Amino acid sequence: MSDRRVLVVRGNREFLVEPGATQETDLGVLEIPEDVEPGTVLETHLDEEFEVRRLRGPDLFDHLERTGAPMMPRDIGLVIGHTGVASGDRVLDAGTGTGVLSAYLGRLGVDVTTYEQDPDFADIARENMDLAGVSESVDVRTGDIVEELDDIEGPFDLITLDTADAAAVVEQAPDLLASGGFVATYTPFVESARECTEAAREAGLSEIETLETIQRQMDFDDRGSRPSTAGVGHTGYLTFARFLPRFE
Repeated sequence: MSDRRVLVVRGNREFLVEPGATQETDLGVLEIPEDVEPGTVLETHLDEEFEVRRLRGPDLFDHLERTGAPMMPRDIGLVIGHTGVASGDRVLDAGTGTGVLSAYLGRLGVDVTTYEQDPDFADIARENMDLAGVSESVDVRTGDIVEELDDIEGPFDLITLDTADAAAVVEQAPDLLASGGFVATYTPFVESARECTEAAREAGLSEIETLETIQRQMDFDDRGSRPSTAGVGHTGYLTFARFLPRFE
């Protein structure tokens, strides 16, 4: 059953609330009706208005319980755009963590099987999938994907990996992927990306490439326009490869 929590928002004030709950704010106390719907305007006891909104992808990134550094939306966008993953596809994922990637894919209508080694992290990920409303399409399993490979039934349209041993799974990709399917690995260090690239070559995969994801925010003021000097633009390395068996 999906989590029914919603956002109540005013300007930069944002609270994740449950229907029927009471939410204290610096602008007064909000009483959240049991039958609250997105689009409703609620007033605090001081007659200050808040809008009710449903959770969208960027909201999930901000409000899912964190168990580590999650994949950034910019990286998730590259995975989706580069592989064309879509509703009805099957995805095998490893390194669930917070579950941001699985939540995004589940909300696209993708059937996701994801592995997380830490039992506590896996439990939190399941709760996050409830909040995202995708618990029926995202199966969070506790275990090491490398140890489970012999029991995993393919084929999958996409394999996504955010684990230290990603290269070991890439080696087995031809046995797991449907024809034309992709594997995408996210690695914080370029050495790991190289290992995944070499594993993809040895496995006979095609269209192999590694992209560094860099994003710069623009600043606009009276003096002119330029990239922001604040923040870190680099997040990690994404390696893509495709299974294209050749028939004689």
